[in-house]
Order: sequence, then structure tokens, then C-alpha cells
Amino acid sequence: MEDKNIELEELDRMPMIGDVAPSFRSMTTKGKINFPEDYKGKWVVFFSHPADFTPVCTTEFIALSKRCEEFKEINTELLGLSIDSVHSHLAWAKSIENIDWKGEGKEVLKFPIVADISMKVAKKYGMLQTVAKTQTVRAVFIIDPESIVRAILYYPMSTGRNIDEIKRIILSLQKHDAEDVATPANWNPGDDVVMGAPLTLEEAEARVKNADDSIIPYDWYLTAKKDS
Repeated sequence: MEDKNIELEELDRMPMIGDVAPSFRSMTTKGKINFPEDYKGKWVVFFSHPADFTPVCTTEFIALSKRCEEFKEINTELLGLSIDSVHSHLAWAKSIENIDWKGEGKEVLKFPIVADISMKVAKKYGMLQTVAKTQTVRAVFIIDPESIVRAILYYPMSTGRNIDEIKRIILSLQKHDAEDVATPANWNPGDDVVMGAPLTLEEAEARVKNADDSIIPYDWYLTAKKDS
């Protein structure tokens, strides 16, 4: 019995940063998907919401759909989930089309929503928390083109997500992958980036000595670099 419990705990362990995204096959509002295989080569924002026909979720879905093309421009797809049926998802999506939130115009949802009545996918991703055992909390998994989990965000059910921050994280990760740099606090595209800390005294001294107009040495371990 003890071994069985350990096995179940392992099966339901949420993925961590650096893990391969757990795979699943499911029906969505835009047809069947095989995840993450169908999304290879693209970044993915995979996010859960507590339930269909809920106020905060509705505002999030409108906000995400309005910016769907922005995410596509940075090679990113959006994928939602809740433990409701496809029919419930479709009815909710149809209802959303009639809502003019904040007078910004009505919106047709542009991304698929995974149906997960069995809660199998939600359990694989640790989307069921102790405060909401029958509802998925507001989880966000940012998954890279190699299907690796790169960032995880969790929000309580009462707090809507910040879409700007989700996009900013993806841009930061893409910057890191392309240029092997890190992004400091409150970074936005175009801001200075941060170089990795030197590993030797000689490297630290050389970095300060050879600094040019693009390098800003604050201390031996903290060096900023102007965005190229």
C-alpha cells in the first residue's frame, strides 16, 4: 500500500521548471490535440481557470483573445483549460462573444480550451490545489519550443492575471536564449540586460578594464549591458 501511494504521488507531481511538459491527448473547442507534440517549435502559454461562466475568468479570456495576434508574433500559442466539458466551453465562448467588456468591443475567442472532466490533465500539471480540490486554480505554464517548462505562475481564484507580465516573461526567456544574458528587475524590451557573474578574479578584472560604452560595471559581480 505504501509503494502504491508513492506511485500515485509521483504521477500527480506538478512539473517543475526545466521538466519536459507532461503529454496528453484531449478534445478542445477547436478539435483534438496531442500535447505538446502538436506545438513543437512554438512557445506555449498553457493556463487553467477555475470554471466556465465565472467573472474573473471571463475578463481574462477576453483580454488574452484580444492580444492573441501579439503572442503569435513572438511565436507563442495560447491554450486554456478547465475541468468542464467541451459543450460547456463552447456555450461559455458563445456567451463571451456578446460581452463588451469596458467598452473595448466584443471578442470572439481565438484560442482552444481543453476539456478535462476527468481532471487527468489538471492533476498532471498540479492545477488542483488544496483550497480548490474540485476546481483548477489560475495556473500558467510557459513552455518553450522544445516542450520544456520554462516558467510557472500561480494566482488565487480571486485575482486576474496580468497579460503584460506573461508576455514580458516570454520575451525575457527568448532574449536569454538568443543572447545568453539575463534580465534585471522590472526589465522591458529595450532596457539594459545583465551579464552573468564572472567565475574568476581575472575575468572580473578584465571585464571592468575592457568595458566600453555598451558595458556598465556596477561591481565585480554585477555588470549591465546596453541592449543591442
